[in-house]
Amino acid sequence: MSYRPQAPQKPGRHIFKDISLRELSNYIDWTPFFISWEMKGSYPGILDDVVYGKEATNLFNDAHAILDRIIESGTLHAHAICQVFPAQSVNDDDVELYTDDSRKQVLATLHFLRQQSQKASTLPNICLSDFIAPKDSGIADYMGAFIVTAGIGCDAICKEYESQHDEYSSIMVKAIADRLAEASAEYLHQKVRKEIWGYIADETLENTDLIAEKYQGIRPAPGYPACPDHTEKLTLFSLLNGEEIGVSLTESLAMMPAASVCGWYFAHPKAQYFTVGKIEKDQVREYAQRKNMSIEECERWLAPILTY
Repeated sequence: MSYRPQAPQKPGRHIFKDISLRELSNYIDWTPFFISWEMKGSYPGILDDVVYGKEATNLFNDAHAILDRIIESGTLHAHAICQVFPAQSVNDDDVELYTDDSRKQVLATLHFLRQQSQKASTLPNICLSDFIAPKDSGIADYMGAFIVTAGIGCDAICKEYESQHDEYSSIMVKAIADRLAEASAEYLHQKVRKEIWGYIADETLENTDLIAEKYQGIRPAPGYPACPDHTEKLTLFSLLNGEEIGVSLTESLAMMPAASVCGWYFAHPKAQYFTVGKIEKDQVREYAQRKNMSIEECERWLAPILTY
């Protein structure tokens, strides 16, 4: 049976203030935490590793002690915001979002990049727009957007430790805040799948399944391999008003606080993460035209993936 998109069960914008850090701690993927401390291995196996086991266990215990302290003190705050929009793909690589289900008024146009690498004839060159039904298909589709943060109050906690010349604890707080931000993204995505969008309301997955991405749908972030253009964050933030939960963009389009995550929601069962890879001048020229941006500005933002 072919996939039929589902309208959100709870339309509109949803804001979550002061999400329980205790609950979020259940969604933490600890493996990247150890990688940030230059320890190779996956959690929980790394705790018994011949090389890193003892040091990893000590680090893990320290992290939990500081996490517990943060939770008890109430000095770190996690917020989130999301919305699912009526959407259709247009012109192959773009997606239009609409103000309502009449789909008469375009709210925003998202611009994506298609893989250009040589592949076997049986393998397509993917673009994120492929996972949204075309405008002329007669299929009413949807797409979501989100912003989460677990960094509200992080700077103040770090400064307190630094004033005591405790750099280790300051670094640890930042690492934990990063993990909580990713946990917030995992928590919110699950809530979207089961309740807000509700396209998989009966999902029953353990945290290990969530970490392994065994759910239906993806949440790619602007600036990452599937959508490497950071300037799409400007559209995302204008749609959701990230400042309402204390998240803003710097001139270089980094998010502040740093322990924040933003991205798009795709529900199609075949939606997958991929890498756009290197792109040629002709694609940059075409992309600049779609975005109504100069070629030079596009080249500046896409510099890491240019072939020239």
